[in-house]
Amino acid sequence: MAHYVLALDQGTTSSRAILFDREAKPVAVAQREFPQLYPQPGWVEHDPEAIWATQLAVAQEVLYKAQVSTADVAAIGIANQRETTVVWERSTGRPIANAIVWQDRRTAEECQRLKASGFEAEVRARTGLVADPYFSGTKVTWLLRNVPDARRRAGAGELAFGTIDTFLLWRLSGGRLHITDVSNASRTLLFNIHTLEWDETILAELGIPRSLLPEVRPSSAYYGEAHGALLGAPLPLAGDAGDQQAATFGQACYEPGLAKNTYGTGCFLLMNTGERAMPSAHGLLTTVGWQLSGSETAHRSGSDAHPLPSAYALEGSVFIAGAAVQWLRDELGLIERSADVEALAASVNDNGGVYLVPAFVGLGAPYWDPYARGTLVGLTRGSGRGHIARAALEAIAYQTRDVLEAMEADSHLRLHALRVDGGATRNDLLMQFQADILGVPVQRPAVTETTALGAAYLAGLAVGFWRDTAELASNWSVERAFEPRLDAERREVLYNGWRRAVERARGWAANT
Repeated sequence: MAHYVLALDQGTTSSRAILFDREAKPVAVAQREFPQLYPQPGWVEHDPEAIWATQLAVAQEVLYKAQVSTADVAAIGIANQRETTVVWERSTGRPIANAIVWQDRRTAEECQRLKASGFEAEVRARTGLVADPYFSGTKVTWLLRNVPDARRRAGAGELAFGTIDTFLLWRLSGGRLHITDVSNASRTLLFNIHTLEWDETILAELGIPRSLLPEVRPSSAYYGEAHGALLGAPLPLAGDAGDQQAATFGQACYEPGLAKNTYGTGCFLLMNTGERAMPSAHGLLTTVGWQLSGSETAHRSGSDAHPLPSAYALEGSVFIAGAAVQWLRDELGLIERSADVEALAASVNDNGGVYLVPAFVGLGAPYWDPYARGTLVGLTRGSGRGHIARAALEAIAYQTRDVLEAMEADSHLRLHALRVDGGATRNDLLMQFQADILGVPVQRPAVTETTALGAAYLAGLAVGFWRDTAELASNWSVERAFEPRLDAERREVLYNGWRRAVERARGWAANT
């Protein structure tokens, strides 16, 4: 009997692999960074071959580290950076261009056209999303327009589109699988979240042929097998979810009203709204959380006759969170390692009136301003490195409050505690300030690798490694709870300063 599930966690700055045991504990981890490409201001790209090479390498490395054979692995699950877009040749598997990353702003004018024409209302009603460069749809349109001969080849069925999960599943299966799951599909701007099908009206508006798109499957299901030559033997591919939905699943947010926030390159707060796709009137997104196969056992035929209803979520997407700390490290040289930011920020008692709005690629929820730009305000002669570092950390917490206020207004639910995960949750100063500025406890779980864990859970359920979500929920436990310490008056003074800073960042690049 297999003793582990292998999770592939393909993120914006690195590829990771984690091996989980039956008690949902990580037994081995491997991680490799890959280059970030910035060919023009506002453009962000990845080399898909670098993503594939690093992801395959860490999968092989983690098995070697744990001294585990493929016979000990029950299945593979994938979590991925979501809206990043790849188009490749079906005949060779070669990408026709670099991947356009979710942070990329090059399609702002196309999104403005959709808004000006009134079509954004159709987009929101059908997809739960807004017309923003964040999502995959306008990225695909840009590639078809700008890569030579791409539109003709797409129409002839020679090309395939996918988000990163789809590209990895294609490569892992040796080109046999061109699939995605409902959670990733719901982030493309092309998927009707009510019918759970690709939306022909939107495809026609954006000029995208249906033949370019992958088949949409449940998030937990037997899809096929990884080619035996890659890891030593064929392994079931059985779980697939966008990273934030995977983290929500890994955080055991299985009941409506439960919410988590992931602190990674960006910051993503999701609240489970059950089987209802709840519309937002406050700048949030309505998204598919996940869909389980009905039997929660392996479907060796490759079909899922009776999938369970999808779980939906409200989401607030913050584009720059941990990336602001990387900016302090890589561009300003204020710290040598990202982990050093906590000590530098703690070297001052407060922010000294300094606010950093890290709108380096515009602002996401609840503002949706692609023309906002990074802004540092409140500087005086006494402002120093510590104040800037503290402002960067506090910006992450302020943006989370922006989103949570919108979420509570949409859902009419008051959050009593926030479950957190991601690399930045190891920063106690940030977690304490997050609790202070929200006024609710922040709960850090014993296992913070919840994105990878969610992918493992989805794969494990599909092959019977775990029985059901009740078993998964019993694994979740709190390592530390951060209780609010800040008085209400001081909390509002700080937050009002943040909102003033945001107003100075908005619309900055609109006329450039």
